[in-house]
Amino acid sequence: MRKSFMLMRRTVMFNLFRRSGHANLEWVGVDIHSHLLPGIDDGAPNVSVSLLFLKKLLSLGLKEFILTPHIYDEVFPNTQETIDYAHNKLYTEMEEAGLGDVYTHSSAEYMLGEKFDLLLDRRHLRPFPTNHLLVEVPWLAEPIQLERTIANIVERGYRPIIAHPERYNFYHSRLIMYHQLKEMGCALQLNLLSPIGYYGQKAAEAAHYLIENSMYDFLGTDLHHDRQLHKILKYVKSGNAYKDLGRLRLRNHELL
Repeated sequence: MRKSFMLMRRTVMFNLFRRSGHANLEWVGVDIHSHLLPGIDDGAPNVSVSLLFLKKLLSLGLKEFILTPHIYDEVFPNTQETIDYAHNKLYTEMEEAGLGDVYTHSSAEYMLGEKFDLLLDRRHLRPFPTNHLLVEVPWLAEPIQLERTIANIVERGYRPIIAHPERYNFYHSRLIMYHQLKEMGCALQLNLLSPIGYYGQKAAEAAHYLIENSMYDFLGTDLHHDRQLHKILKYVKSGNAYKDLGRLRLRNHELL
């Protein structure tokens, strides 16, 4: 009798937990970093996959999306035109699927490489509606002129967001640099899968340091492919994503 009661109690508690929103991403609302635009970088290869990914993220409780394809010198030399073309293809498919009322804004994730300064000088950029600019840096070495580049971004009226700072190897032994980035005027964006070791143990440790010190401003899926999607679904539906990250003072909703 007691065993049956305990089983029933666990079932009730689990259902309450699910209804509370802790087993989805309703508490995030806006995905500010993803690679859902079809066929223009290392994300969704075609519009059918884009739509599938979008539906899965909607099922987790996300409501709005800022789409951020790479712009990275010759690797992913996207332009206003290539991004608009891909976004129009996706939106046409969304309308046909009855998702035309789901708000999506196409921006970009800028690598601070050789050609970024030229784009910045000419203002050939696609910021978020709030003039935030999502930027990433090369993985193996911090750019020599990073502080100057950040200052130039700010001087031109943009508000820099550093994409997934926990993943940059050169900061793992210099945690003070995260504080310096904040002092430069940068916001920090966490990748949803970083805390569970998807990008390696060192990245997970850095993510937990930044979480514990309340240094993250934004959260993004950074979704590229099926493997990541599977991990995201598992992490969120288990309730562990909210358990790990729910206490963050996220500002995703401020960007639209």
